[in-house]
Amino acid sequence: MNPESERKEGFDTQTTCPLCHNEMIIHWQSDDIPFFGEVMYVTSRCGCGFRFTDTMILAQKEPIRCELKIEKEEDLNCRVIRSISGTIRIPELGIVVEPGNVSDSYVTNIEGLLYRVRDVVETAIKWSEDDPEKEAAGKNILERLNDALSSKVDLTVIMEDPLGNSTIISEKASCSNLTPEEASALKTGMVILDADSADLKVDTSENIQPLGNDYK
Repeated sequence: MNPESERKEGFDTQTTCPLCHNEMIIHWQSDDIPFFGEVMYVTSRCGCGFRFTDTMILAQKEPIRCELKIEKEEDLNCRVIRSISGTIRIPELGIVVEPGNVSDSYVTNIEGLLYRVRDVVETAIKWSEDDPEKEAAGKNILERLNDALSSKVDLTVIMEDPLGNSTIISEKASCSNLTPEEASALKTGMVILDADSADLKVDTSENIQPLGNDYK
């Protein structure tokens, strides 16, 4: 058998469904894709309806921080690569998107990234209908995002990744390596298989903050 074909056959592990707590099988399948390098596709489905899919990037590079000031319409076209270990910050809005067990990796541009954030803010506003202060803060954030998408206001997008697999591709972007202390303070969002117990440990967050906390 071809070693490469054998490597890509994948394997299954057993865990517990986070919703119904019944046994659930997770399938792991390796692959190799441009820029990201070797990856592992993770898929699972439970009879209760819970589904989980993810792409784990197995390659590890130097921890990185990229910053881009969005000042004109052309900046919205700058390419963004976000791995599941990437943290996104928009400091003017007090927004932080941290990786967690529902993170996904994607290649988009700044415009697409802002639309993703806007979708989550719109959902958060609906959840905050009983809290006028948070609802008002959310609407202010939403207005600023819409203005940025229309090139009416400037925003800063920061991408940080302790595993070095995320970046902003632009001549305007300022990228540098994170210190070990800075990298260790970031979440990874990685699903970790404990081979001894055949259990799963998950870094869970994928939080987008805040609505009515530090926003000004």
